[in-house]
Amino acid sequence: MSGRLVSARLATLARRTASNTPRRPISFASNTLPAGGILRNDAGLRLIKRKPWPIGSYALHNVPAVRSISFARVIPRLVTKFATAGAAAGGAVLAGASYLQYQAGQGVSFAVDLFHRAKDSATGAAGEAYGTANGIFDQIGRGWDRTKGGLENTEKPEWLQRLMAGDESGGSGGSNGRGEGPKGPKKSSAGTAAAGATTGAAFGYASQDGEGDQDEAEKIARDEQMMMLTKKMIEIRSLLQTVGQSESLTLPSIVVIGSQSSGKSSVLEAIVGHEFLPKGSNMVTRRPIELTLVNTPEAHAEYGEFPALGLGKMTDFSQVQKTLTDLNLAVPVQDCVSDDPIQLRIYSPNVPDLSLIDLPGYIQVTGRDQPPELKQKIADLCEKYIKTPNIILAISAADVDLANSTALRASRKIDPRGERTIGVITKMDLVDAGRGVELLSDRKYALRLGYVGVVCRVPSTASGPKLFNRGSGNISNAINKNESAYFSSHSEFDPENNLEVGTKKLKTKLMHVLEQTMASSLKTTSEAIQRELAEATYEYKVQYNERPLSAESYLAESLDGFKHSFRQFSEDFGRPQVRELLKHELDQQVLNLLAQRYWNKPFDDLSIPFPETDPLASLPKADPEGENQIWQIKLDSSSAALTKLGVGRLATSVVANSLQAQIDRLVSNSRFAAHPFARQAITEASTSILKDLSYDISDELEICIKPYKYRIEVEDNEWARGRENVTNVLKEELKVCEGAFKRLEDNIGGRRKAKDVMSFIDRVRNGQVVLEGDGIGGAGGFSALLLQKGREAVFLRDRLDVLKLRLLAVKSKQCASTKNKYHCPEVFLDAVADKLTTTADLFLDAELLSKFYYLFPRELDSRLGRNLSQTEIDRFAGEDPKIRRHLDVVRRKELLEHVLKEMEGLRQLEAREKRFSARSNDAKERRKGGWSLF
Repeated sequence: MSGRLVSARLATLARRTASNTPRRPISFASNTLPAGGILRNDAGLRLIKRKPWPIGSYALHNVPAVRSISFARVIPRLVTKFATAGAAAGGAVLAGASYLQYQAGQGVSFAVDLFHRAKDSATGAAGEAYGTANGIFDQIGRGWDRTKGGLENTEKPEWLQRLMAGDESGGSGGSNGRGEGPKGPKKSSAGTAAAGATTGAAFGYASQDGEGDQDEAEKIARDEQMMMLTKKMIEIRSLLQTVGQSESLTLPSIVVIGSQSSGKSSVLEAIVGHEFLPKGSNMVTRRPIELTLVNTPEAHAEYGEFPALGLGKMTDFSQVQKTLTDLNLAVPVQDCVSDDPIQLRIYSPNVPDLSLIDLPGYIQVTGRDQPPELKQKIADLCEKYIKTPNIILAISAADVDLANSTALRASRKIDPRGERTIGVITKMDLVDAGRGVELLSDRKYALRLGYVGVVCRVPSTASGPKLFNRGSGNISNAINKNESAYFSSHSEFDPENNLEVGTKKLKTKLMHVLEQTMASSLKTTSEAIQRELAEATYEYKVQYNERPLSAESYLAESLDGFKHSFRQFSEDFGRPQVRELLKHELDQQVLNLLAQRYWNKPFDDLSIPFPETDPLASLPKADPEGENQIWQIKLDSSSAALTKLGVGRLATSVVANSLQAQIDRLVSNSRFAAHPFARQAITEASTSILKDLSYDISDELEICIKPYKYRIEVEDNEWARGRENVTNVLKEELKVCEGAFKRLEDNIGGRRKAKDVMSFIDRVRNGQVVLEGDGIGGAGGFSALLLQKGREAVFLRDRLDVLKLRLLAVKSKQCASTKNKYHCPEVFLDAVADKLTTTADLFLDAELLSKFYYLFPRELDSRLGRNLSQTEIDRFAGEDPKIRRHLDVVRRKELLEHVLKEMEGLRQLEAREKRFSARSNDAKERRKGGWSLF
């Protein structure tokens, strides 16, 4: 075979193999190439035996770049790629040499000559490639120096210094260190080996740095994922607390237990960063405190809230402390402790998302001022809360043996294997470091979640140099500095010893443990929620026929129904009804004036009355315009009294009172009858509107009737209506008097006895019988009370006679004409009253009724609609027992559906997080398998 044919075949095989070889990184640890720029004659065979590479390829063939790298990391890779160019050429020569040996029988001499020529060409190509790499690197180095401007003095790695200086072991055209010029020997095998080793170190460094960045990124992502899961679980836990009615509808919390003076309060305050728990010489924590910490990274302020009390946001934690103290001291001393929890939420960017429950501290001996059952009640209360699935945070002081720890003893009773108990050793600075290490690594009282040592005591700043400053009330910095100073000063607490110390470590541990515990209970809690939801759905369907209802819709329906009835009332109550009201009121005023000036008057004693100069019986025959002008004076004064009695205020008041009475009637017949809050709001709305309108309308109405105060002209038709109307009024008054007289006769003892009493009174008033002492103590065989009733009966009898007489006069021909008005005062006063009524009802209909009908519905919308808070709407709906039960079922069903949806989303989120963690672990294991290029 000719040399041209051999060269063509070698080149074809090399290209074919290069295009078909799969691209995958090759670990240096698994395929170590021999040192030197050119392979030895048997190296190719040895490589083929170890791993059957195709002819024309080599171990570093087609290495892919898997990710972008920084500018500093590009430099060693570029150098390595150019440095390996010689090795690539050598590999091709090796393959050619092996093939020539196989064909030795067909042309040994020609193959040897061809090998030497290929060898020289490959060596020259390698030298040129390496020189090109040095030139590129020099240019990159100058650009780097110009860009960063001050990195000339920066210390560089040794391999980087040799490459940048054109080291004698890596140069291709310079001096070799032995005085040889450019014409000296080409690059040796040792130089290529050094370059390969240096390049491998560079690749190893880059790979380790990439792994570190990736691990850190995975850790940050994991922490953020965990925080999000924990926050979501705590929100779901708060929702489940509102559902209630089942112990299975809850997610775990961290229950803090410990004896008094063990540092339990200090641990909680160190986690929160504020002193907020009750303090006192006696037992002040008498109720469980359900503490929910909410991390608010975007907020700048820290505050606390008591959701059940509605006190708003408290930014002053001393006020939170005072409120907690008052709530705890509200429990009577004789009751010892109460299981009614206090709910407190603290929002801060400095707290983790946690759900904690603080319980009263264990006591060993009860004091004289404490009930003897206090110790057992505290133990029972703590045992109730530390049951599954809650996490137990057992607080023990470092200066007390763990064997005597009340918290550990109580936790081992409920959690004997220590699977959900975290031990916290407080006051670590009160014992020597060796003793502290023993406590944290204790195996006799081993806990699966381990122990954490803390020094939560805030350093005093009252005297001496102020090394620690709380600053704006937050004690976190002071505690962290104190703990850091203490633990860093003792080598026993070195991080390499795997001891968990410090409040920061405790916070992180609590977050991880709470998230894991909540995640493990998601399935059982979801099943419990599904059962509760099925029961609520069944009740909703059977009892309420799936009728949707909310507090807002119930209020809106009630308000619409009331406004509909009010609209119907406004259509029925108009000017005719106002006129009837006013006429009836003025008729009563006319009767009062007639009784005062014309009719008989009541008498209080049995003395002989003065004789009347102008008896009413002589009126039909009197001459008012002649000598008996008394009748003219009486009528004119009565008419003036009627027009000047304040018709404007009277009429406005009468109509306004009638409107208010009608509103009260509408409320009593509506849904609002069972809602005191709504009834009060409606009454206040109508009262305020009528009061505002009446003030101006009454004055304006007085101006309108002012002309009638000076002169009144009555026409014939008005006189006729007045005559007819007053006849009816007198008849009605006559009936009223007859009814009163009949009732009085019955009270006296019958008609006969009443007649005897009245006859005796008549004889006394006529002077036929003389009484001693005016009959105060009784007379004529009648008691004083009986005589008093007899006087009333005589007055009613005389009034009946007068009414009968005046009815006959009004019906007579004398009262048929207006010119006889002085003979018929009843008709004239009624006609005046009718004029006043006409003017008043016209004005009130236009001003009072129309404005009230317009303003009242809008005032209802304001008071019972958009301006009501959600709390007031819920209170309104809850005032009706039937609606309250219906709303409870609807709200419970909707809340359970919402919680179940959130739980399912949370379970999916947790599953994705687990898959992410599994992939991360697999990636770490693959990276541990050997060196990689990138």
